Amino acid sequence: MLRLFRHHIPFPSLALAGFETLLFFVLLYVLYAARTLLWEGAFTVEHVEPLMLGAMSLLSFLVMASVGMYNRDVFFNMQTMIGRGLITYPIIFIVNSMVLFFLSLFWWSEASQYHALVLAAVIIAFPLNILFRLIFVEAVNLDVFRRRILVLGTGHLAANIDKLVSKQAKRHFSVDAYVEFGAPDEADAELSRVLPNSLLEERGALAKYVLKHGIDEIVVASRQRRRREGALGSGLPIWDLMDCKLYGTEVTEYATFWEREAAEIDLDELVPSWLIFSDGFRLDWARQFIKRSFDVLVSLIFLVFTLPITMSTALLVKVTSPGPVFYRQERVGLNGKSYWVLKFRSMRNDAEKDGPQWAKAGDARVTSIGGFMRKTRIDELPQIINVLKGDMSFIGPRPERPVFVAELAKELPFYNERHRVKPGISGWAQINYPYGASIEDAKRKLAYDLYYVKNGSLFLDFVILVQTVRVVLWPEGVR
Repeated sequence: MLRLFRHHIPFPSLALAGFETLLFFVLLYVLYAARTLLWEGAFTVEHVEPLMLGAMSLLSFLVMASVGMYNRDVFFNMQTMIGRGLITYPIIFIVNSMVLFFLSLFWWSEASQYHALVLAAVIIAFPLNILFRLIFVEAVNLDVFRRRILVLGTGHLAANIDKLVSKQAKRHFSVDAYVEFGAPDEADAELSRVLPNSLLEERGALAKYVLKHGIDEIVVASRQRRRREGALGSGLPIWDLMDCKLYGTEVTEYATFWEREAAEIDLDELVPSWLIFSDGFRLDWARQFIKRSFDVLVSLIFLVFTLPITMSTALLVKVTSPGPVFYRQERVGLNGKSYWVLKFRSMRNDAEKDGPQWAKAGDARVTSIGGFMRKTRIDELPQIINVLKGDMSFIGPRPERPVFVAELAKELPFYNERHRVKPGISGWAQINYPYGASIEDAKRKLAYDLYYVKNGSLFLDFVILVQTVRVVLWPEGVR
């Protein structure tokens, strides 16, 4: 994986995105050259506007990324990829056409001549990309392109890694073997290819195994660290691991490995010392200033472009159910300070006559237009005002009500750490996990929220902002 601004991105996704963006640029270039040659009888490099072709290629990439075409669960599933591509490529044409239309009106009159080129490029790119992805998926799945992992441990931590591998067989790493290691109370899990502890007892045996089998990384998946005096092989083989590291093999502890591969924090294994000593959790003034500037800029853009939607929604809410258009509700914000969030009312006016309740699937309190607003996230649009006021950020953990926060803080350790940053309209948890309506759901979302608090950056905010489009178009789990 490549780490950009503390966020890990799989190499297959980067390679696929780079190739398809380049392909779209080449198609535009060839089509433009062919048209110029046909109309004018000659073609030279001076005929081309590379910035324009590059901008349109970048737009196509952003559309592809926003609908999740570079997510592993999409490009490794041919049926999902083709179905989503049938929607994505028309969107690429529409977005590029809109940009070209505005450019031709306000800046460059010749921009309108690119409409036909974009249409032709989209039509040609779709089957070419599908063909390439078929080849790409098979190539990436070859062992030669996978990182080989050796796991020290056969307990529940090793079982977690095994489940991660099984959950998505076509990953960019494979587990070569699990080595018996750890305290006696760490029950063995059902794992494939388990090596005996003798590999750790003989000095140098681990390094020999690593070199012989081409191991790229060793993951220590056990709580046991110290070697008891006089107990051979019962503790962490420090010098053997040092040898492996000097030979070029990466050595990683379980918590860091899980964070990198699952893009979340394993709450069951989270300890304060890891929070303190691990990289991340830096909220300096520069990041806060940049994030606030990002929030204001993005909010103003959204406020202008969504004005027709907000006006239409306000009218529909008023017409379809009695009560106010907007709904004010107390939420917990930065450092636990409460504020009043503003949303379009999506439930009946008496929805909480019996007190605060979790939202449920098929909730009878939702109005006729409320279900649609929730699925498309339109009910969240008034929160842009909260962002401009500074109560919220555009990107951050989802704000919860004080009564639920008090309940969750008792059940979930480290829950209040999510309030170290401002809550957001969209966030890492929102795009990675369905709408939460229970303690277990809140725990799963907290794992993603803490990942965001730890690794937050302008780059990750942009990734989340782009991916939010996917959640709107394919609102799995929204209630």
